[in-house]
Amino acid sequence: MKNIVLFASGSGSNVENIVQFFQDKPNVTIAGVLTNKRDAKVLDRCNKLNINGLYFNKHAFYETDCVLRILESIKPDLIVLAGFLWKIPEKLIQKYPNKIINIHPALLPKYGGKGMYGMRVHKAVKKDRASETGITIHYVNENYDEGAIIHQAKTKVLPEDTPEIIASKVQLLEYEHFPKIIEQLLA
Repeated sequence: MKNIVLFASGSGSNVENIVQFFQDKPNVTIAGVLTNKRDAKVLDRCNKLNINGLYFNKHAFYETDCVLRILESIKPDLIVLAGFLWKIPEKLIQKYPNKIINIHPALLPKYGGKGMYGMRVHKAVKKDRASETGITIHYVNENYDEGAIIHQAKTKVLPEDTPEIIASKVQLLEYEHFPKIIEQLLA
């Protein structure tokens, strides 16, 4: 049995997609979803999907071992950041080397780094008149969006595409590729 822990900060659409992907796979368990926002919509999705959801604050994450102890009790085979916006503390990276992955809504190394998430990325892609964009699934290290790349998938950006259209194209890539890459990493 393989345990996955998901971290999310927002609506949790990627979380729901991952949970549904693994629903009929008896060798994989979504052991829980951790969020840094008390009112994150991902907690509503957890209730609907019958998945344990847990909120933690900045103090618990950065200044205590609270989150580390929770993870140690779960014994995750993989920690998946699915729209999680805080930098992962070094103690977690050291405890789970090459066991924490993230998805970024662009083709890294472009459009990465602190503050580059969500619509900010898609607006930057549009502003630069990029001809393509995509997703990058990568390992998490001590720097934002600089861990070793596991997988990238691309989509064309048309001159008339708005940031919202770009976002929807990228989201389709996320839904298609993220669960499959997670499954491959667990194999």
